[in-house]
Amino acid sequence: MEEMIRAENLGYQYGSAGDMRHTALRGINLSIRPGEFVAIIGHNGSGKSTLAKHFNALLVPTSGTVTVKGMKTSDPRNLWRIRQTVGMVFQNPDNQIVATTVEEDVAFGPENLGVPPAEIRRRVREALECVDMVEYVRHAPHLLSGGQKQRVAIAGVVAMRPECIVLDEPTAMLDPSGRQEVMRTITRLNRDEGITVVLITHFMNEAVQADRVIVMESGRIVLDGHPRKVFSEVETLRALRLDVPQVTELAYELNKEGAGLPDGILTVEEFADAIAGASHESRAMEGAEDGRAHPMSIVREGADPARDRRAKNSEGSDRAGCRGRAATAWCGGG
Repeated sequence: MEEMIRAENLGYQYGSAGDMRHTALRGINLSIRPGEFVAIIGHNGSGKSTLAKHFNALLVPTSGTVTVKGMKTSDPRNLWRIRQTVGMVFQNPDNQIVATTVEEDVAFGPENLGVPPAEIRRRVREALECVDMVEYVRHAPHLLSGGQKQRVAIAGVVAMRPECIVLDEPTAMLDPSGRQEVMRTITRLNRDEGITVVLITHFMNEAVQADRVIVMESGRIVLDGHPRKVFSEVETLRALRLDVPQVTELAYELNKEGAGLPDGILTVEEFADAIAGASHESRAMEGAEDGRAHPMSIVREGADPARDRRAKNSEGSDRAGCRGRAATAWCGGG
């Protein structure tokens, strides 16, 4: 299968030869496959946004090469086709909205590509359906919320029919509700439409939704793998001044106290299942030591974990304050 994006020994420096030059990227080797959802994280100045701008030739390498479906970004003859293949969405949606209605704004890109009017109307409709904004087709963009504006900006890129979308911190200026709206849109485009997604983000709960996480530091890739593998490296990420998902950190701290939870817990649901499993095992062992079988040690045919969790939730509110004691008490587990 042909690679969507490939970087080989990529290096980039800001500044002209006569000025003080700053090296932003150093020896980057990277391959992104069609249909992949890749998140790139790193603290400010790590080089992640500079790398993203190489993926659709907004920047070209100082050294090494970047290719998009086999086309070198450094060759000016490839520029038009590369930017049709890879679309960019930036941090501030206000900087990408150019028209007075949502419909006109989404149509702007296809119009500039010379797409026939009937095809433009079809693309606008389909793009707005992809981002769940059809009902706002006649609205003025400046009256929309931040999350809605960003979804319109994404629709404008989708209408140009790219095979890959690179999003450079698209949720950084949004409130939690707006971030959720945009992330639902991004995951839908990747999983339902098959669009390759490269997401630059500071939010770890966004990165865990990707197929793959790349961690950058000082212009280099220091970690690259499945979110479960990358976020298991808690101490490494801390040393790089990066956070991990809160639930991952809680599981890590519990394991330091001997909890025996699996590595790489990423979601609240996984954490709840792991705690329940550890608690069941602990109680079963206590029952065995007492010479009797504890009810929780019996494996039931057709057990329904979701039903069990609902039953546990109905026991009362006396465990509501458990969260603050979890690192020492396992929510009543001792």
